[in-house]
Amino acid sequence: MTKEAEQTRHTTDDLIALLDAVDRLPGAVELRELTYDLLAAGPGMTVLDVGCGAGRAVAELAERDVKAAGLYPDERMMAVARGRWPEADFRMAGAYELPLPDASADGYRADKVFHELAEPGRALAEARRVLVPGGRAVLVGQDWDTFVIDSGDPDLTRTIVRVRADLTASPRAARQYRNLLLDAGFDEVSVEVRTGVFTGPTMLPMLVGLAEGACSSGAVTRAQANGWIAEQRARAEADRLFLSLPMFVAAGTAPR
Repeated sequence: MTKEAEQTRHTTDDLIALLDAVDRLPGAVELRELTYDLLAAGPGMTVLDVGCGAGRAVAELAERDVKAAGLYPDERMMAVARGRWPEADFRMAGAYELPLPDASADGYRADKVFHELAEPGRALAEARRVLVPGGRAVLVGQDWDTFVIDSGDPDLTRTIVRVRADLTASPRAARQYRNLLLDAGFDEVSVEVRTGVFTGPTMLPMLVGLAEGACSSGAVTRAQANGWIAEQRARAEADRLFLSLPMFVAAGTAPR
Protein backbone atom coordinates (compact mmCIF):
# COMPACT_ATOMS: atom_id res chain seq x y z
CA MET A 1 0.00 0.00 0.00
CA THR A 2 1.37 3.42 -0.94
CA LYS A 3 1.84 6.15 1.63
CA GLU A 4 -1.00 8.13 0.03
CA ALA A 5 -3.31 5.12 0.11
CA GLU A 6 -2.42 4.43 3.74
CA GLN A 7 -3.15 8.05 4.67
CA THR A 8 -6.50 7.90 2.88
CA ARG A 9 -7.35 4.68 4.72
CA HIS A 10 -6.54 6.25 8.08
CA THR A 11 -8.59 9.35 7.22
CA THR A 12 -11.59 7.22 6.27
CA ASP A 13 -11.21 5.06 9.38
CA ASP A 14 -11.11 8.20 11.55
CA LEU A 15 -14.25 9.47 9.83
CA ILE A 16 -16.03 6.16 10.39
CA ALA A 17 -15.11 6.24 14.08
CA LEU A 18 -16.42 9.79 14.38
CA LEU A 19 -19.66 8.98 12.55
CA ASP A 20 -20.19 5.95 14.76
CA ALA A 21 -19.69 8.12 17.85
CA VAL A 22 -22.14 10.72 16.55
CA ASP A 23 -24.70 8.00 15.78
CA ARG A 24 -24.61 6.99 19.46
CA LEU A 25 -25.17 10.50 20.83
CA PRO A 26 -28.40 11.39 22.64
CA GLY A 27 -30.90 12.61 20.09
CA ALA A 28 -29.15 11.07 17.08
CA VAL A 29 -31.79 8.36 16.59
CA GLU A 30 -34.58 10.93 16.87
CA LEU A 31 -32.87 13.17 14.32
CA ARG A 32 -32.57 10.33 11.81
CA GLU A 33 -36.18 9.34 12.44
CA LEU A 34 -37.20 12.92 11.75
CA THR A 35 -35.54 12.76 8.33
CA TYR A 36 -37.35 9.53 7.50
CA ASP A 37 -40.66 11.08 8.52
CA LEU A 38 -39.98 14.17 6.41
CA LEU A 39 -39.32 11.86 3.48
CA ALA A 40 -42.63 10.13 4.26
CA ALA A 41 -40.56 6.98 3.80
CA GLY A 42 -42.75 3.92 3.52
CA PRO A 43 -43.03 0.47 1.93
CA GLY A 44 -42.07 0.27 -1.71
CA MET A 45 -40.55 3.74 -1.92
CA THR A 46 -37.15 4.30 -3.51
CA VAL A 47 -34.88 6.56 -1.45
CA LEU A 48 -31.30 7.66 -2.08
CA ASP A 49 -29.06 8.31 0.92
CA VAL A 50 -26.35 10.49 -0.60
CA GLY A 51 -23.09 10.52 1.34
CA CYS A 52 -24.34 7.49 3.27
CA GLY A 53 -21.14 6.89 5.27
CA ALA A 54 -21.09 3.45 6.88
CA GLY A 55 -24.73 2.88 5.94
CA ARG A 56 -26.77 3.02 9.14
CA ALA A 57 -29.57 5.12 7.61
CA VAL A 58 -29.81 2.78 4.62
CA ALA A 59 -30.30 -0.17 6.97
CA GLU A 60 -32.88 1.71 9.04
CA LEU A 61 -34.83 2.72 5.95
CA ALA A 62 -34.80 -0.92 4.81
CA GLU A 63 -36.49 -1.79 8.11
CA ARG A 64 -39.36 0.40 6.90
CA ASP A 65 -39.51 -1.70 3.71
CA VAL A 66 -38.00 1.18 1.76
CA LYS A 67 -35.87 0.43 -1.30
CA ALA A 68 -32.91 2.43 -0.04
CA ALA A 69 -29.63 2.93 -1.90
CA GLY A 70 -26.58 4.37 -0.17
CA LEU A 71 -24.14 6.39 -2.25
CA TYR A 72 -20.58 7.36 -1.31
CA PRO A 73 -17.50 8.16 -3.44
CA ASP A 74 -14.96 6.19 -1.39
CA GLU A 75 -14.11 2.50 -1.79
CA ARG A 76 -13.03 2.01 1.83
CA MET A 77 -16.26 3.49 3.17
CA MET A 78 -18.32 1.35 0.79
CA ALA A 79 -16.44 -1.77 1.90
CA VAL A 80 -17.27 -1.01 5.54
CA ALA A 81 -20.93 -0.34 4.72
CA ARG A 82 -21.27 -3.56 2.74
CA GLY A 83 -19.57 -5.51 5.50
CA ARG A 84 -21.98 -4.20 8.11
CA TRP A 85 -25.14 -4.42 6.02
CA PRO A 86 -24.54 -7.13 3.36
CA GLU A 87 -28.16 -7.18 2.23
CA ALA A 88 -28.29 -3.42 1.55
CA ASP A 89 -27.72 -1.58 -1.73
CA PHE A 90 -24.52 0.52 -1.74
CA ARG A 91 -23.01 2.19 -4.78
CA MET A 92 -19.85 4.18 -5.44
CA ALA A 93 -21.14 7.59 -6.52
CA GLY A 94 -20.92 11.27 -5.67
CA ALA A 95 -23.62 13.89 -5.30
CA TYR A 96 -23.12 15.48 -8.70
CA GLU A 97 -23.72 12.37 -10.81
CA LEU A 98 -26.36 10.11 -9.30
CA PRO A 99 -26.53 6.64 -10.91
CA LEU A 100 -30.27 6.77 -11.59
CA PRO A 101 -32.41 7.77 -14.56
CA ASP A 102 -34.65 10.81 -14.53
CA ALA A 103 -37.71 10.77 -12.26
CA SER A 104 -36.87 7.39 -10.70
CA ALA A 105 -36.59 8.08 -6.94
CA ASP A 106 -39.23 9.00 -4.38
CA GLY A 107 -36.82 10.46 -1.84
CA TYR A 108 -33.39 12.04 -1.53
CA ARG A 109 -31.54 12.31 1.78
CA ALA A 110 -28.21 14.02 2.49
CA ASP A 111 -27.01 14.02 6.10
CA LYS A 112 -23.89 16.09 6.94
CA VAL A 113 -22.96 16.20 3.25
CA PHE A 114 -23.60 19.59 1.68
CA HIS A 115 -20.88 21.42 3.62
CA GLU A 116 -18.40 19.13 1.83
CA LEU A 117 -19.65 20.15 -1.62
CA ALA A 118 -18.14 23.11 -3.46
CA GLU A 119 -21.32 23.35 -5.58
CA PRO A 120 -24.33 22.48 -3.40
CA GLY A 121 -26.70 24.00 -5.97
CA ARG A 122 -25.41 21.58 -8.58
CA ALA A 123 -26.10 18.67 -6.23
CA LEU A 124 -29.69 19.80 -5.69
CA ALA A 125 -30.22 20.17 -9.45
CA GLU A 126 -29.16 16.52 -9.73
CA ALA A 127 -31.55 15.64 -6.91
CA ARG A 128 -34.37 17.32 -8.84
CA ARG A 129 -33.45 15.30 -11.90
CA VAL A 130 -33.81 11.90 -10.23
CA LEU A 131 -36.85 12.67 -8.08
CA VAL A 132 -40.34 11.87 -9.27
CA PRO A 133 -42.88 14.72 -9.23
CA GLY A 134 -43.88 15.07 -5.59
CA GLY A 135 -40.67 13.37 -4.42
CA ARG A 136 -39.08 14.67 -1.25
CA ALA A 137 -35.56 15.96 -0.55
CA VAL A 138 -34.27 16.20 3.03
CA LEU A 139 -31.00 17.87 4.01
CA VAL A 140 -29.35 17.73 7.44
CA GLY A 141 -26.20 19.37 8.68
CA GLN A 142 -24.37 21.81 10.88
CA ASP A 143 -23.32 25.37 10.09
CA TRP A 144 -19.56 25.49 10.62
CA ASP A 145 -19.69 29.03 12.00
CA THR A 146 -22.09 28.13 14.81
CA PHE A 147 -20.05 25.89 17.10
CA VAL A 148 -20.64 27.19 20.63
CA ILE A 149 -17.68 26.12 22.78
CA ASP A 150 -16.88 27.12 26.35
CA SER A 151 -13.22 28.00 26.82
CA GLY A 152 -10.97 30.10 28.97
CA ASP A 153 -9.70 31.81 25.80
CA PRO A 154 -12.74 32.95 23.81
CA ASP A 155 -10.65 34.91 21.29
CA LEU A 156 -8.60 31.84 20.41
CA THR A 157 -11.76 29.75 20.27
CA ARG A 158 -13.36 32.18 17.82
CA THR A 159 -10.25 32.02 15.66
CA ILE A 160 -10.18 28.22 15.69
CA VAL A 161 -13.86 27.95 14.74
CA ARG A 162 -13.62 30.61 12.02
CA VAL A 163 -10.44 29.24 10.46
CA ARG A 164 -11.68 25.63 10.50
CA ALA A 165 -14.90 26.79 8.86
CA ASP A 166 -12.94 28.46 6.10
CA LEU A 167 -11.20 25.15 5.37
CA THR A 168 -14.58 23.58 4.55
CA ALA A 169 -15.89 23.66 0.97
CA SER A 170 -19.27 25.19 1.87
CA PRO A 171 -19.17 25.93 5.61
CA ARG A 172 -22.44 27.87 5.63
CA ALA A 173 -24.45 25.50 3.43
CA ALA A 174 -26.82 24.61 6.27
CA ARG A 175 -28.04 28.18 6.71
CA GLN A 176 -28.56 28.25 2.95
CA TYR A 177 -30.65 25.06 2.77
CA ARG A 178 -33.95 26.90 2.35
CA ASN A 179 -32.70 29.18 -0.41
CA LEU A 180 -30.86 26.34 -2.12
CA LEU A 181 -34.04 24.27 -2.23
CA LEU A 182 -36.07 27.22 -3.48
CA ASP A 183 -33.46 28.08 -6.13
CA ALA A 184 -33.56 24.46 -7.31
CA GLY A 185 -37.31 24.72 -7.81
CA PHE A 186 -38.54 22.75 -4.80
CA ASP A 187 -41.93 23.52 -3.28
CA GLU A 188 -43.25 23.23 0.29
CA VAL A 189 -39.81 24.06 1.69
CA SER A 190 -39.45 23.87 5.46
CA VAL A 191 -36.54 24.34 7.86
CA GLU A 192 -36.15 23.50 11.52
CA VAL A 193 -33.27 23.21 13.94
CA ARG A 194 -32.41 20.62 16.57
CA THR A 195 -29.65 21.74 18.92
CA GLY A 196 -27.39 19.26 20.65
CA VAL A 197 -25.59 20.03 23.89
CA PHE A 198 -22.53 17.88 24.65
CA THR A 199 -20.67 17.83 27.94
CA GLY A 200 -18.70 14.59 27.85
CA PRO A 201 -15.65 13.27 26.00
CA THR A 202 -17.53 11.90 22.98
CA MET A 203 -17.10 15.07 20.94
CA LEU A 204 -13.45 15.57 21.84
CA PRO A 205 -12.28 14.20 18.45
CA MET A 206 -14.34 16.89 16.73
CA LEU A 207 -12.89 19.62 18.95
CA VAL A 208 -9.37 18.29 18.38
CA GLY A 209 -10.06 18.35 14.65
CA LEU A 210 -11.09 21.99 14.81
CA ALA A 211 -7.85 22.97 16.52
CA GLU A 212 -5.68 20.81 14.29
CA GLY A 213 -7.26 22.32 11.19
CA ALA A 214 -6.61 25.85 12.43
CA CYS A 215 -3.04 24.90 13.29
CA SER A 216 -2.36 23.27 9.92
CA SER A 217 -3.49 26.46 8.18
CA GLY A 218 -0.99 28.52 10.18
CA ALA A 219 -3.69 30.64 11.83
CA VAL A 220 -2.73 29.42 15.31
CA THR A 221 0.58 28.14 16.62
CA ARG A 222 1.29 24.58 17.63
CA ALA A 223 1.55 25.72 21.22
CA GLN A 224 -1.82 27.49 21.04
CA ALA A 225 -3.50 24.45 19.52
CA ASN A 226 -1.96 22.08 22.06
CA GLY A 227 -2.96 24.32 24.95
CA TRP A 228 -6.52 24.65 23.71
CA ILE A 229 -6.84 20.90 23.17
CA ALA A 230 -5.41 20.23 26.63
CA GLU A 231 -7.97 22.58 28.15
CA GLN A 232 -10.83 20.79 26.39
CA ARG A 233 -9.51 17.38 27.48
CA ALA A 234 -9.30 18.59 31.07
CA ARG A 235 -12.83 19.98 30.86
CA ALA A 236 -14.11 16.64 29.55
CA GLU A 237 -12.38 14.72 32.34
CA ALA A 238 -13.88 17.07 34.96
CA ASP A 239 -17.34 17.01 33.37
CA ARG A 240 -16.97 20.68 32.45
CA LEU A 241 -16.83 20.50 28.67
CA PHE A 242 -19.55 22.43 26.85
CA LEU A 243 -20.28 22.23 23.13
CA SER A 244 -23.57 23.30 21.60
CA LEU A 245 -24.17 22.41 17.98
CA PRO A 246 -27.32 23.34 16.05
CA MET A 247 -28.33 20.84 13.36
CA PHE A 248 -30.46 22.28 10.57
CA VAL A 249 -33.05 20.06 8.89
CA ALA A 250 -34.63 21.20 5.65
CA ALA A 251 -37.11 19.53 3.33
CA GLY A 252 -38.70 20.29 -0.01
CA THR A 253 -41.01 18.69 -2.56
CA ALA A 254 -40.20 18.29 -6.25
CA PRO A 255 -42.82 20.06 -8.38
CA ARG A 256 -45.78 17.89 -9.33
